[in-house]
Amino acid sequence: MTKYSFFLFIILGLASCNKPGDSLETSEAQTALAGAGDTLKVDPNTTSISWAGYKPTGKHFGKIPVSSGFLTVANDTITGGSFSFDVVGLSIEDLASDSEDYGKLYGHLQSPDFFDAANHPAASFEITEVSPFAATDKITDKQEFSSANTPATDSSLTPANPSHWISGNLTLRGTTKNIKFPASVSITGGVVTAKAGFNIDRTAWNLSYGNEASAANKAKDQFIYNTVSLVLDINAK
Repeated sequence: MTKYSFFLFIILGLASCNKPGDSLETSEAQTALAGAGDTLKVDPNTTSISWAGYKPTGKHFGKIPVSSGFLTVANDTITGGSFSFDVVGLSIEDLASDSEDYGKLYGHLQSPDFFDAANHPAASFEITEVSPFAATDKITDKQEFSSANTPATDSSLTPANPSHWISGNLTLRGTTKNIKFPASVSITGGVVTAKAGFNIDRTAWNLSYGNEASAANKAKDQFIYNTVSLVLDINAK
């Protein structure tokens, strides 16, 4: 395996699976919210999806662009929404874009080893539930193999003072799973801002190259963590 064999992204089962309403979780696809009220367009220029992927000897990070999206809002409450992501437009920010290393890693991520972008060039997220974040709700962190590049914990990625739990169907590589994560949501004057940070398990969407679970007979520095970190900053108006 080469140093280019990291995985990253998206949009994207979650690292912890605890009781509903108490922490992050993943499940099978659910029915999307019908949506009611005003429709607000997501602004791709001020919306960002950041990713980070890890292995014991290093990590990569970057962004994946939002190509389109909307939120529906009624009485200052999110009642639905849907987003599309451009897998082919994924960027790697820790490598020079004109470098050989960038080209090799980008090509590997787009290949059937990971996103299989030739057959699945887009990803999507569709909201299925929005509920309040209670003061007693907890973020439980997954125990990871310790290394110089142990993945960031869910609790460290969660924004300060989260206000809501957001659940939705995330589709990657033709596979749809429902994910749930805490977010800080503000709705003011017809503008919605939402910030969130959490981990996903890439193998839930069959992005299984270098699967950590198959690393038992490998040196500990030769596997890729299944955990991928995502940080969302969504703006709609």
